[in-house]
Amino acid sequence: MQPATVLGTTHATVKHASFEGQKLVVLQPLGVDDRADGPPILAVDPMGCRQGDRVILTSDGSYARQVTGHDNTPARWTIVGIEDG
Repeated sequence: MQPATVLGTTHATVKHASFEGQKLVVLQPLGVDDRADGPPILAVDPMGCRQGDRVILTSDGSYARQVTGHDNTPARWTIVGIEDG
């Protein structure tokens, strides 16, 4: 699990079937002292977060499959929670 900040949402006209009806967001993973930890990434958002929210990510493939309802989704990152603050 890793903290991240939501930079915004994204849209795609052509996408994998597992992303149909899913909200995809652009996130900046955070590391020590809330500094950027690598480049921005895309994640599936089942929580309904908004730009500027601080969230918790997981790269657990079984959770991505559960959220998308698709056994071979290419999703790597999924939001599992929004930090209260």
